[in-house]
Amino acid sequence: MKATVKWLDHMSFVGESGSGHSVVMDGAPEDGGRNLGVRPMEMVLLGMGGCTAFDVVLILKRARQDIVDCHVELEAERASQVPKVFTKIHAHYIIKGRDLNEKQVARAVRMTAEKYCSVSIMLAAVVEISHDFEIVAV
Repeated sequence: MKATVKWLDHMSFVGESGSGHSVVMDGAPEDGGRNLGVRPMEMVLLGMGGCTAFDVVLILKRARQDIVDCHVELEAERASQVPKVFTKIHAHYIIKGRDLNEKQVARAVRMTAEKYCSVSIMLAAVVEISHDFEIVAV
């Protein structure tokens, strides 16, 4: 896997993934940024959310659950001193579907956290990660 990050100006950067997709990152105004893009640590959190949501949807589809929506609300705490690493991350999954089996949803959330989501498993080596879920019937 490869990626490149190029400085644009001020504290703005554009990252390009090896698959050819780009994203703009920028710093906070107090750090010289202009708030034109996500912060790098936000990208890490978004990466975890995307990875784990992907897994949950895939696991539930393979279990033949009639899922119609999935979103993950992530909340992270960071250390107060530099480096301001994540110290805690909580993932709250909201799964919408028809006649969803609660055991299947719990299994999907557990499997992404323990076996499949590379990002959350990597972060869990140094960050306290917790999760819960709710099911919304449609």
